[in-house]
Amino acid sequence: MAAPQDVHVRICNQEIVKFDLEVKALIQDIRDCSGPLSELTELNTRVKEKFQQLRHRIQELEQSAREQDKESEKQLLLQEVENHKKQMLRKTTKESLAQTSSTITESLMGISRMMSQQVQQSEEAMQTLVSSSRTLLDANEEFKSMSGTIQLGRKLITKYNRRELTDKLLIFLALALFLATVLYIVKKRLFPFL
Repeated sequence: MAAPQDVHVRICNQEIVKFDLEVKALIQDIRDCSGPLSELTELNTRVKEKFQQLRHRIQELEQSAREQDKESEKQLLLQEVENHKKQMLRKTTKESLAQTSSTITESLMGISRMMSQQVQQSEEAMQTLVSSSRTLLDANEEFKSMSGTIQLGRKLITKYNRRELTDKLLIFLALALFLATVLYIVKKRLFPFL
């Protein structure tokens, strides 16, 4: 029959292997994750939790190793603890890479959102420019129309000015003729002998 210490050591080893596999699976899930940032953050949190559990089990195994009576078993278990610590160190590096990946993904998503906003602002500016261009074209057409009306008005005013001059000249000539006629009649009546 196995001693309770041996059972505890065996359980710790099994749990360490289990957590190790779970961490590897989660890291693979992080690598394969193409979903939203929240999913990546969730996976990252789960990896951290598994690492905490793994550290705790390694510490328990180390404590059990130190409590071993036989020096050979003690050294064997301490060697195993060291191996687990080295593996965990390598996985911690993967965890930090996953964290960096998460941060980079978050930054890229932020940049993507900013670019989307810039594109939207550019579209709005483009719509404003198109609207302004239409307004300017309409105003230009109206000015052309007004220019034609002004040209016609200028011609009419010039024509009326000439007519006015002609009318003044005719009135002056008619008045001169009238006065000449009145003088002629007055002369003939007052001075018939002349």
